[in-house]
Amino acid sequence: MPAHVPAASSRHSGRELPGKPRHHYHTQMFELSIRQYLQKHGFERLTPKAVLFDMDGVLYDSMPNHAQCWQESMAEFGIHMTADDAYAYEGMRGVETIQIMVRQQQGREISEDEAQKMYDEKTRLFGLLPKAPIMPGIIDLMSRIKESGVRICVVTGSGQRPLLRRLVDDFGDFIDADHIVSAYDVKRGKPQPDPYLKGMAKTGCTHPWEAIVVENAPLGVQAGAAADIFTVAVNSGPLPDETLASSGADIVLPRMTVLADEWSSLLSEVRAI
Repeated sequence: MPAHVPAASSRHSGRELPGKPRHHYHTQMFELSIRQYLQKHGFERLTPKAVLFDMDGVLYDSMPNHAQCWQESMAEFGIHMTADDAYAYEGMRGVETIQIMVRQQQGREISEDEAQKMYDEKTRLFGLLPKAPIMPGIIDLMSRIKESGVRICVVTGSGQRPLLRRLVDDFGDFIDADHIVSAYDVKRGKPQPDPYLKGMAKTGCTHPWEAIVVENAPLGVQAGAAADIFTVAVNSGPLPDETLASSGADIVLPRMTVLADEWSSLLSEVRAI
């Protein structure tokens, strides 16, 4: 079973486990999750050269905006989409999400070009909303990753070009345009492994044990797991921890700030095993 923070120290509570300092608990959790990952895949070591980040819900607290725009835009085309649907399909290429929704609700197949036109309306509505804030803790985390000599890449299912341009503006100290994987770089999006395999290639990783994935959504977690990469799920949304664990996360954390605070501990455990 994947290691995860139990209810006593989840995102719904600030309490620590009785008798156990939080730092000590996380160190034990990291060791357990790494050993389980290595045993599951038959790998000898986890030697990360790169961290591959999802975008929405990981780098930006953007999912409420996306959920709103998905519902409003799809309604214009006669598609009923709920906020839960938006979270369930998070990480998948937008055109693929639309093709699935049209197939399910209207019983017809549409081309990628037609789906793209529908997705463009979603993108337009998203651009009218205030910019989503950067996720607390992510700049600190990226700084620590960079200081430790590990590369960074963003792997997103998004095809919203303004958002992709914003990545370089906001995180230019850590990535450039060559270290972004988007919907335009793969034909098969999440939950297929292709986006994360592309991210590995962009960061010079030739084996799955040379990377770490940071995700927040079930489909993204499934993609990381399908690529056999050690996958950290940060539960920034409304889903229960178990949903992310059962999707294949090797470890589930309650907030990005926890991963930022404990990056050195995680790296120490990786290097000690």
